[in-house]
Amino acid sequence: MTSARSSVVEPGGLLAILGGGQLGRMTAMAARTMGYRVRVMDPEAVCPASFVADEVVVGRWDDIEAAKRLAVGADAVTLEIEQIGVSALREVAALAPLRPGVEPTRIIQDKILQKTWLQEHGFPIGAFRVVRSEAELIDAVPSLEGCVFLKTARGGYDGRGQARIGFDGIVNDGAIAEAWASVGRRPAVAEKALELDFEISVMAARSPAGEVRIYPAARNYHERQILAWSVLPAGISVELELQAQKLAREIIAELGVEGLLCIEMFVTTSGELLVNELAPRPHNSYHQSERACATSQFEQLVRTTCNLPLGETEILTPAAIVNLLGDVWLDASEGRPNFAAALAVPAVRLHLYEKHTARAGRKMGHLSATGATGGEALARVQEAKSLL
Repeated sequence: MTSARSSVVEPGGLLAILGGGQLGRMTAMAARTMGYRVRVMDPEAVCPASFVADEVVVGRWDDIEAAKRLAVGADAVTLEIEQIGVSALREVAALAPLRPGVEPTRIIQDKILQKTWLQEHGFPIGAFRVVRSEAELIDAVPSLEGCVFLKTARGGYDGRGQARIGFDGIVNDGAIAEAWASVGRRPAVAEKALELDFEISVMAARSPAGEVRIYPAARNYHERQILAWSVLPAGISVELELQAQKLAREIIAELGVEGLLCIEMFVTTSGELLVNELAPRPHNSYHQSERACATSQFEQLVRTTCNLPLGETEILTPAAIVNLLGDVWLDASEGRPNFAAALAVPAVRLHLYEKHTARAGRKMGHLSATGATGGEALARVQEAKSLL
């Protein structure tokens, strides 16, 4: 085991990953390419990462004993999902270098802590209220001008653990009570609905030595709160690009993350740039970094975790991705998407996660493409998806 936090984990070492989903799978693939052995922990023995990892430890996200089995003998540990129990994270950190670190993960995994931290540190965010009861939500909605996104503090992603209030023009105690019940009557964040022009994200990487690299911004488009497509570069002004990268650099340094930090941002119709959410791991909006950038987000995570020099982040060629949800399989003739037709589109590649049960809204894979421009790359993946 690597004892000093400043030590480099050389190829051939054992890299452990908390989480064995598609992000863990793609990180493991990058690690294997670089010569590392890989162990993952996941609630499912046959998880997406299991097909490329050396070993799978089966355990829930709060399973301390499983987390300890993951960490014992590992040279370094990282994560692909932030919802790991804090007690489990602390046990892991006592056994091996844990990157991005216990405290940054603790803050980010709770939206109340995350929003409060961003506000207290002066980063630009939209208006929000912390709500821990139905009565507090009833009080919060008018103060947020009656049109509100309600998000549970813990868990919830891709639209899960969320409710909308006031979007249908109905704002009364009954509608609010229904929204509160739909998120499980658990502590939550009520966010004022903003007038958005578009959404971007910026991926930052920071090594244990404090070296920081920032990726160019990606432009993102969501449908039903799930990322539909993302493109690099974002096609924004130089001024906005510099502002977004500066925010990312400041946030990752202030949080003290050792690893990756994706900052999702809103650009409002009035031109404001606001932080939406943070993710201390690889992110769906940077899957195209495998095609576009000198260093993919997955290789960069291996580099930060192993304390290697960080890779260059510049865009070598524009690229885009579209997500493939389980709906594609459910809607396809005989449940079989026409991958051959999609792959006939120039510069398109197929990335499947080996999830064997397709469900509506479940991320099963993605298509990627390059092009002379971001627009061309996006048009290619959208055409390929339409042919499935």
